[in-house]
Amino acid sequence: MAMVRTVIDELCESLIDKEGLTPSQLSEELGIDKEKILYLVDVLSSVDVVSLQEHPLGEPRIILHQVLHKPRVKQYVGKVLDEYSVTSFGITAKVEIIDVPDQTVNTYNLSYPLIGPYTERYLDIIRDQLAREIKITSEDIFDKRRSKHVLETFHNKAVPYLKNIPNLKDKDMRILIGTLLQKMYGLGVIEYLINDDGLEEIAINNSETPIVVYHKKYGWLMTNIQISSEEEIYAYSSQIGRKSGREITLLNPIMDAHLYTGERVTATLFPISTEGHTITIRKFARNPWTITEFINLNTLSLDMAALLWQAVQYEMNILIGGGTASGKTSMLNVISAFIPPTERIVSVEETREINLPKFLKWNWVPLTTREPNVEGKGGVSMLDLIQSSLRLRPDRIIVGEVRKETEAQVMFEAMHTGHSVYSTMHADTSEQIIRRLTHQPFNIPTTEMETLQLLIIQYRDRRTGRRRTFEISEIARSSEGISVNHLFAWSPRTDKFNKVGRRTRIFEELNLHTGMTPEEQEKDLKQKKTILNWMIKQGITHIDTVGSVVNAYYKSPETVLKGIKNKWSLSKILDMI
Repeated sequence: MAMVRTVIDELCESLIDKEGLTPSQLSEELGIDKEKILYLVDVLSSVDVVSLQEHPLGEPRIILHQVLHKPRVKQYVGKVLDEYSVTSFGITAKVEIIDVPDQTVNTYNLSYPLIGPYTERYLDIIRDQLAREIKITSEDIFDKRRSKHVLETFHNKAVPYLKNIPNLKDKDMRILIGTLLQKMYGLGVIEYLINDDGLEEIAINNSETPIVVYHKKYGWLMTNIQISSEEEIYAYSSQIGRKSGREITLLNPIMDAHLYTGERVTATLFPISTEGHTITIRKFARNPWTITEFINLNTLSLDMAALLWQAVQYEMNILIGGGTASGKTSMLNVISAFIPPTERIVSVEETREINLPKFLKWNWVPLTTREPNVEGKGGVSMLDLIQSSLRLRPDRIIVGEVRKETEAQVMFEAMHTGHSVYSTMHADTSEQIIRRLTHQPFNIPTTEMETLQLLIIQYRDRRTGRRRTFEISEIARSSEGISVNHLFAWSPRTDKFNKVGRRTRIFEELNLHTGMTPEEQEKDLKQKKTILNWMIKQGITHIDTVGSVVNAYYKSPETVLKGIKNKWSLSKILDMI
């Protein structure tokens, strides 16, 4: 790993095993102005790294009080399976996924610029000074509308302090500014992991073992990064808690919180976690999944995608089930991009994870819950927000996850009053969703359940990490109540999706509400498959680009289909609408 060493490191290391040197001696040895040396000594003496002591025979002597060792981060050697770079606050680090001989799991090897030990101590000093001078919060840093101005303000304040370090290169100054930002507004070196889009989970289990991560492609990996002490883990937990209005103490040793960038955080303290303090960070997708990516990854088939598009366009109520990390929220995000642009959307979440394409944001109200403060006041629950959403005149309501009976009751009431609702819950099969909703803990009457039309079940193979849409089913109604009619099912043996049933209720409701005959419905599905297949061949995967195609289709389906048939480019299709 490269190391940023400055004159500060050279100055202090020149004093090791010596009884002291005069400013003049150090000036000559280091080739820098004596006044600069005296300035650095004055700053470092505030934390007792060095001191300036009078000498009876002449010039005062600079004495070193603390011998600091160069930082070391373990580097693994083995077969490199993958490599790429990540950036945090303007600092670029290199990631290598390595198959290390005689090691049980693969390793996530992070190489980033290290800072000389005495320069690091100097940064800690000026960090405290900058914190008093600059009234900036983490929320300011991560607010896209304000971040550019805020970062310029920070840069202008930090540069004078760093320019007091003689002979500092511009490249090293950028690294030191980025390191200051990591220390003041982030979680230090953990920020590199948070900014790695390939990671889904970051787990600090204690200070005795390395951080572990869950990689989208390679599963669980051991990193070469280790937190130095239990006190540091506790400090990170407290920092996260303060910024999200939570508190973690020996009396409250478990904390659920979130970062400003949307990541969910769970922290525990010893002795609740018997091996030491822990922090687990569930990553928020910075680049939301899209339907074309799902098809490319074989998460679902083209036929299933077309069916979901049709269901969302014509206002079917949809509930997505699945286990932990099976892709429920990702699927919710994907299907929400099919909402027509003429409608008002309200989303309700505990942590902001829904991210809609640009063409839908003009009339979208995203709502998030708020935890109560330490006095138990100021909390805003999911139930509060779901109830409030009904007063905002929405056409579509997106509920991140429904967990409680009251939330489910209000959600089904919204369906009954004509709102189209999409949500998620924990359940492994369509039948399990029905049982959970109609029994404890939700107790939804069967007559209410009839407003729910479509069920999607997501599945994650824990061995391979792959995610699949396990089944898509419709809720069928009869004189005896409700039942499940399976439409598509995934075969784990062949890793293919099979059409297992015929649509009945969807056909009936589309005919009732739109007048479309079965033949017209099939034609509509075929058109959607044509567009989806074209987007895949064109490599269209970004949420806003996929959104532009969906928006163009809603404006003029004939033009989009004509453009695809005549092999027009996307830009030409958009120009023709």
